[in-house]
Amino acid sequence: MSEAIVKDLLEKTAGFSIEETLVFLADEYKDKVVFSTSFGQEDQVITDLINKSNAAVTIFTLDTGRLFQETYDVFHRTQKKYKTPIKVYFPEAKAVEELLEKKGPNSFFESVENRKECCFIRKVVPLKKALAGNKLWITGLRAEQSENRSDLHLFEYDANFDLVKFNPLLRWTLEEVQKYIDDHNVPQNSLHKKGFVSIGCAPCTRAIVEGEDIRAGRWYWEQSHKECGLHGK
Repeated sequence: MSEAIVKDLLEKTAGFSIEETLVFLADEYKDKVVFSTSFGQEDQVITDLINKSNAAVTIFTLDTGRLFQETYDVFHRTQKKYKTPIKVYFPEAKAVEELLEKKGPNSFFESVENRKECCFIRKVVPLKKALAGNKLWITGLRAEQSENRSDLHLFEYDANFDLVKFNPLLRWTLEEVQKYIDDHNVPQNSLHKKGFVSIGCAPCTRAIVEGEDIRAGRWYWEQSHKECGLHGK
């Protein structure tokens, strides 16, 4: 059934621009289409496209409680520019309190298991709440972001959350993303100009140097797949 839905969406949107696809999806799944933003460059492009298309898409973000001030700054500038509500989901306070009481505030440095536990509490659980009851989830994933994402498709069924994902920038390069931002005066996180490509929680993100993988700055002390569980990788 899920494969049929994905095939149908691919056929119906063939030849559509991203903006046309956004409008189609918002009409096809009325009040059930959401876009998750972490205010990275890709997400800012999509936010701009959603607003230009006037597609009825709910935009939300996950506030883990450990974000950079620069992320809050671009969050604020984005709301001011587009005058669009952005729903915010926080982790459950009790779960965070228990984690810190039991393991301290920096347990994620000690093991991959501990880091994934922190990501689960601060990201995955709030995401489940944000996606509950919806039919289609728009993401800013790009294939070149990591080897784990190279096999993604424009539309795909996410069994973890039981909905269809739309990855509109899947085949875009980082250079194309940056050009769009520059050409359309889209607000972006100031950390991008300081070598931060992929930006997550402040303790878990560093700038990268020339020649390093795009995801090298995420959980930089680990030799792992560099994913947090949001996208089932």
